[in-house]
Amino acid sequence: MLALAFYATPLFWVGLMLVLLFSVTLEWLPSFGMASVGVEMSGLEAVLDVGRHLILPGLTLGLFYVAVYARLTRATMLEVADQDFVKTARAKGVPEGRILRRHILRNALLPVITFAGIQAGQLVGGSILVETVFAWPGIGRLAFEALLARDYQVLMGVFFCTSVMVVLFNLVTDLLYALVDPRVEASA
Repeated sequence: MLALAFYATPLFWVGLMLVLLFSVTLEWLPSFGMASVGVEMSGLEAVLDVGRHLILPGLTLGLFYVAVYARLTRATMLEVADQDFVKTARAKGVPEGRILRRHILRNALLPVITFAGIQAGQLVGGSILVETVFAWPGIGRLAFEALLARDYQVLMGVFFCTSVMVVLFNLVTDLLYALVDPRVEASA
């Protein structure tokens, strides 16, 4: 039910509620921006500052994607659990934990990997809502602002960069298939 709730809740609302809880009420994390304003930092201190600013946007996007993958993994595992090779493994007396890991989960991961490859390409394209809520200078916001300003050269550059990243993520997804499923060969 928690996965369904995070899947159905709009990202901007989750982001605003996280800001309200962790930034305003508890004062643990910064509420917006990519780095602290007016503070001169370098080295590890600057990296940690950007990391603190990244927690809330990452958590906002992560809750949505965890919900999607939890639902997809559950559905595919239930589908694979009813197949004949799983029944045969149970009949042979293979321990249930091994059946779950080696037979059911391994075969259920293929649709999850496919979906993750598609969504990774979308994620690189930018999450305009999360970038806007947390005032992060991302590629989605750049594309949106270029579109509003009718700056077509910047928009074409954004499309080119995201296209290259989508192709690379698809290549990585295909290579992951070969690692997860030995029946799939990685050949030229």
